[in-house]
Amino acid sequence: MLFRSIPSAKALSKHIGGKMKKRHIVGSVIATLALIAGSLVSATSAQAASGKLGDVLKRGKLIVGTGTGNAPWHFKDASGNLVGFDIDIAKMLAKGLFDDASKVEFVTQTSDSRIPNIVADKVDITCQFMTVTALRAQSVAFTIPYYREGVGLLLKKGGKYKTFADLLKAGSKAKISVLQNVTAADMVHAALPKATVQQYADVPLIYSAVDSGRADAAATDQSSVSWYIAQNPDKYQDSGYGWWPQTYSCAVQQGDQVWLNFVNQVLNEAMSGVDFDTYAASFKKWFGQTLPAPKIGFPR
Repeated sequence: MLFRSIPSAKALSKHIGGKMKKRHIVGSVIATLALIAGSLVSATSAQAASGKLGDVLKRGKLIVGTGTGNAPWHFKDASGNLVGFDIDIAKMLAKGLFDDASKVEFVTQTSDSRIPNIVADKVDITCQFMTVTALRAQSVAFTIPYYREGVGLLLKKGGKYKTFADLLKAGSKAKISVLQNVTAADMVHAALPKATVQQYADVPLIYSAVDSGRADAAATDQSSVSWYIAQNPDKYQDSGYGWWPQTYSCAVQQGDQVWLNFVNQVLNEAMSGVDFDTYAASFKKWFGQTLPAPKIGFPR
């Protein structure tokens, strides 16, 4: 037949309603299947991943070793929350693991505990303004660098010495507080060959030594010098000299290339890829600098 009879409005409505009902059912089934598939993928990923990566995924949270007393890297704010650039780096790693930056547990530790806690597997990773050295690389595996640092001298305003030249001229009379480590004395003497070096076990102590007058200046990260002066402009001043360039990286246990590769991938994408905005916002917040956007085209 060339022509068919036109169906009634009631029949047409029933026909359309049936199709829509079928489509709704099909759509619901597809959505359910997608949800199940996503869950299976997550479960399969956790099962398939080996070593530390698999352990972390199965546990459901990342355990990070860090400090509490070195702004702007890791410190407690007025509300008692752990904040700082190292803390943000750890949260970026948690976001990469679980798509949830909050799934991270921080284990606070002294600087001396950074390597032992990694070796003893008390933490999955340490992110704690850790300078890369050949000696340390014999005990832990370092990630790609996430910051380039230098050393500066924090002076107390109204103190005996006003500039780096004053400290240099003072010779052994100049007392410099510094965080205790195997290279501390060499580091200070590279800039002030005759200065008296005072080593302290924890970062807050090097600043309290300056506050109390036991030390004339604190040798610390240039980023920390800038931070403390910004927070206390009437209390501290910069000596005007920087030296001892160094690289900061996180550290993991040796012998697990899969875990190291994963962490490096997250850090790389944060510094130059899809998560650059997050890294740049943290950098701006803690160091006051606006990073240039990664160039489009050949990757570095």
